[in-house]
Amino acid sequence: MDLSLRNLTKHYGDLLVLDDISLELSSGEIVCLVGPSGCGKSTLLRITGGLERPDGGQVLQMSPPPANSLNPLTFIFQDFALLPWRTVEGNVSLVLEDRPIGEKERAEIVADVLSRTKLSDFAGAWPRQLSGGMRQRVAIARALAVRPAVFLMDEPLSALDAQTRDLLMEDLVQLWLRERFTALYVTHNLAEAVRLGHRIAILSRRPGRIRDIVTIETPIDERRHDNPGLIAVQERLWDMMREEAEAAERELADG
Repeated sequence: MDLSLRNLTKHYGDLLVLDDISLELSSGEIVCLVGPSGCGKSTLLRITGGLERPDGGQVLQMSPPPANSLNPLTFIFQDFALLPWRTVEGNVSLVLEDRPIGEKERAEIVADVLSRTKLSDFAGAWPRQLSGGMRQRVAIARALAVRPAVFLMDEPLSALDAQTRDLLMEDLVQLWLRERFTALYVTHNLAEAVRLGHRIAILSRRPGRIRDIVTIETPIDERRHDNPGLIAVQERLWDMMREEAEAAERELADG
């Protein structure tokens, strides 16, 4: 499903948070949002998903979602948000329990997404028994269960240690290669953005405006951490962000 974000503006009281944001999101594309702390990345994601209203502009669905999509715009957050009294299987099935589908179909969907996220052997496990990476995998499986047209991902790997984050990035790459999902992906981690994003939108410090959009031509399955071209892209991103990131940090500290 294609999305068009057009001239989005957002205030909190007298504070202008987002100013005239326009961005296109094409089906099968991962667009990463990066920028200094407090620039409005998560606010933009919430507006895109309908959790907040913009004060100006609009979010348009430019093509219909797949016919079998149960929830076209689906969030994955930094907090895994798993229910501790439900097993892995129970946490995934939760999002299907208010849908007009039968028990047999629900069980088939759950088994399918657990298989696709390498969780079949952990269906009966409790969240407390899982590592952070495994819990986030459950959150991804739960999102997949509603067959989203677009993932809205708010720093989904930021709570994980570096090694687990790298492993889960590779899982996301393999998932994209199989499913060609669409995602708007917020991150502070530039290496993560360069590894996963087809395009990277750089927001200015508050009020957030799009400073630039960088396209990465290297196919997602051919990207290596030691690729000179990708290292150069990451350095270019940091050069654009450094001064504003330092200024934003001082603003937050003073506030």
